[in-house]
Formats: sequence, structure tokens, C-alpha cells
Amino acid sequence: MQWKLAVSIVLALSATGVQAADPLEGYWRTAVDDNGNSGVVHVQPCGATFCGTLVAAYNAKGEKWQSPNLGRQIISQTTNKGNGDYAGRVYSPDRGKTYNSKLKLQGNALKVSGCILGICRDGGTWQRVR
Repeated sequence: MQWKLAVSIVLALSATGVQAADPLEGYWRTAVDDNGNSGVVHVQPCGATFCGTLVAAYNAKGEKWQSPNLGRQIISQTTNKGNGDYAGRVYSPDRGKTYNSKLKLQGNALKVSGCILGICRDGGTWQRVR
């Protein structure tokens, strides 16, 4: 009888430790910026919010290049608002500015937009790469 209790406790503890990943997590190819560049941003949990780091960069010819922004946090302080809506901050390398942003997730597409001091910008649609 004790072994049944022990198995039940182990199963209960292992089940509580498993959490489903948020749909925003993963790798996203950004839209092309004003300079024709794009990148891949790895989004993952950062405490209670999400952040995303630039892990690959591509120039206007689509060639991989060593952007000075590699390793930079592009997405920060981002929270899930439900129904595919997220709010947080997104850094725009081509403008050198961080925008208060809205992100809308629809399947493998992420629509990004943001504002700073009343000036708003469409960040385009990012595509999930994995």
C-alpha cells in the first residue's frame, strides 16, 4: 500500500513541475527594416515577462552578417495579455530607439507595432522560424 502512495506523490510532483511553453516562445525572423536588414530573435521567459535576443542578422542581400546588435535584447518587459495579444518594449536597431509595443500573435506570424512619445511605427510581421 505504501508503494502506491509513493508512486502517487511522485506522479503528482512531476505533473506540477511541467508547464506548457507560451506560444510567443521560440525563434522569429523579423520584418526587413528601413536599411533592408532583418534578423532572428530568440524569445524566451525572463522572470515573469518575456524577452528576445537577436541571435542572427541578415543584410539587404539576405546574407548573414556580424551586426553590432547581435546578442542585444530586442524584446523586453513583454507580457501575455491573452487572445494572442502581448504588450512590452521592442528595440528597433535601424532607429536606435525602444518602443512601447503591441505584439499580435496569429499562428506563425507576429504583428509588431510600437510608439514612443506619440510617434508610432509599424514593425511589420515577423515569421516563426522554429
